[in-house]
Amino acid sequence: MEKTLSLIVPVYNEEEVLRISFEKMDEQMKKIGYPYEIIYVNDGSRDGSMKILREIAKENPQVKVRSFSRNFGHQTAVTCGMDAAKGDALIIIDVDLQDPPEVIADMVKAWENGADIAYGKRLKRKGETIFKKLTAFAYYRVLKSMSATPIPLDTGDFRLIDRKVADVFLKMREHNRFLRGMSGWMGFEAVPIEYVRNERFAGKTKYTLKKMLRLASDGIIGFSDRPLTLCGEFGAVLLTLAGLGLVALIVLACCKVSFPAWLWALCGLVGLNAVTLLFMSLQGMYLNRMYDELKDRPLYIVAEELNME
Repeated sequence: MEKTLSLIVPVYNEEEVLRISFEKMDEQMKKIGYPYEIIYVNDGSRDGSMKILREIAKENPQVKVRSFSRNFGHQTAVTCGMDAAKGDALIIIDVDLQDPPEVIADMVKAWENGADIAYGKRLKRKGETIFKKLTAFAYYRVLKSMSATPIPLDTGDFRLIDRKVADVFLKMREHNRFLRGMSGWMGFEAVPIEYVRNERFAGKTKYTLKKMLRLASDGIIGFSDRPLTLCGEFGAVLLTLAGLGLVALIVLACCKVSFPAWLWALCGLVGLNAVTLLFMSLQGMYLNRMYDELKDRPLYIVAEELNME
């Protein structure tokens, strides 16, 4: 039986780029030669994206659409597409054409040669601000140093995964999802495909600073206990400094150097309260994750489907 491919494309307010993006992606999928489907997941767009998707789906039976009742987030939208995908290999790509569709063919070749995962590794990021490049550079390196599982540097969600990998993904239903971390946690054979990331074709990025920080926290907290370790180390440093401060005050007192008496209390209270508050904050973050999972709500709600046999 001939193998098939599923291309998963999350969409959020992308009316300016949707049509040209579909044409380029569809062209590349045809060149590869396998039967394929393109699954768009409308993540609660408030512009004309869904109208355009209806038109594309009407004209192209290989296009399937699932539309959320509201915005549930990029990582959940990708998961929704994976839930619907029927291919032997699933390719995840953003709609904005920053990740070149031409690279998909290289990923498919790696898959044909036995790779379970072929992920895009960015050599260069065009059209991004200095702030975005610096924060991305720093984040990936901090994440790698803190994560208990291997997460390659300078990679996003642009990747191909084999069906057996997708089946494992779909068993993992945590709400605070970080797909590239989940991928590394599985341990399947992964091959990097290097490419230059393009400038966004049209529109503006939908990853605001707030969303970037949320994704960063999902990656670090969800795949590492290093924050807890760092907290202990930080606490030890604070206690050491507080102890040195107390020693300094004792020496000054023995040398009969005058100083305000309240420095004794201040020195002790600063160290104790800093450590206590830091531990309480981190414990709260982990407990919040547990609470979120215990609610056992569905990951998303589909309000409309097109061409989903």
